[in-house]
Amino acid sequence: MAQTLERPSLHSPKLVAVPPAAPASAAASPLVEAFLRHLESEKRFTGNTLSAYRNDLRQLQAYLAELGIAPTNVDRGVVTGFVVRLAERAYSPASRARKLAAVKSFLAFLNKSGKIATNPAAGIGSPRVGRHAPQTISVDEVDRLLAAPGRRTSPEALRDRAMFALLYATGMRVSELVSLDVESVDLAEGALRCTGRAGRQRVLTFDDKSRDALRMYLQRARPRLAREDAERALFLNHRGDRLTRQGFWLLMKSYAGDAGISSAITPHTLRHSFAAHLLGKGALLREVQVKLGHANISTTQMYRLAQTTAVAS
Repeated sequence: MAQTLERPSLHSPKLVAVPPAAPASAAASPLVEAFLRHLESEKRFTGNTLSAYRNDLRQLQAYLAELGIAPTNVDRGVVTGFVVRLAERAYSPASRARKLAAVKSFLAFLNKSGKIATNPAAGIGSPRVGRHAPQTISVDEVDRLLAAPGRRTSPEALRDRAMFALLYATGMRVSELVSLDVESVDLAEGALRCTGRAGRQRVLTFDDKSRDALRMYLQRARPRLAREDAERALFLNHRGDRLTRQGFWLLMKSYAGDAGISSAITPHTLRHSFAAHLLGKGALLREVQVKLGHANISTTQMYRLAQTTAVAS
């Protein structure tokens, strides 16, 4: 049974302040890099997931450097001390749980590969994370957000209209949306193929409104944004490169302001609202799970917490 977190004993290595998350330029240790390659090749982790593991383990690496301890000499007290200091630096329970999970996976990898005899993090309990309803917006607010790009006439506005329509019609993650290529979409069938977490692919259908918005973007806007014929990214920025998740987020915040939406907005707002509204219309939980690409249906169940407040009366 997992044990609860306790402060290290007086015989444990001294505690030091956990440094802030290491900058992107900080080099990860060879062992960390080997672990990340394992996640990419064997676990098929990609993009944002790998970045999260890298950042969490760089923070552990900086902590170990302050203690003067190599990753192969970590003991239970060091791991516990790391998590205790995260709490003292006011990291949320969810952030501490994620960082501890990364450390556990890393040490388990070292154990399995013969670098350490046992996993010192085994049995350390994770911080208790409360379950909160995902942040959603009402159907009326969704309609206003989807209509906001229509007030502009630029190629970028046609792109944004197509992106918003596709997100709300399919429930894709933003990272999946910006990873689409031109060949990922079949306009005639009203369907697209996207690649989710761990490389899992799924086919999603979209409605006529989304099809029309996407067709208009492809015919009238994308040719004006593209700088190279060889560029296959579906959604392009003003430089002709693939639009990034961060770029999408800036656009969404701007349009939310234009639409007069005062509710909290995140990059996943349309995905969360899609799921809550679908359940509110009577969709089966399993159906929503497949559309969202959740590996476990318990992840989808959290949208039941949101649906009563998300669907407009």
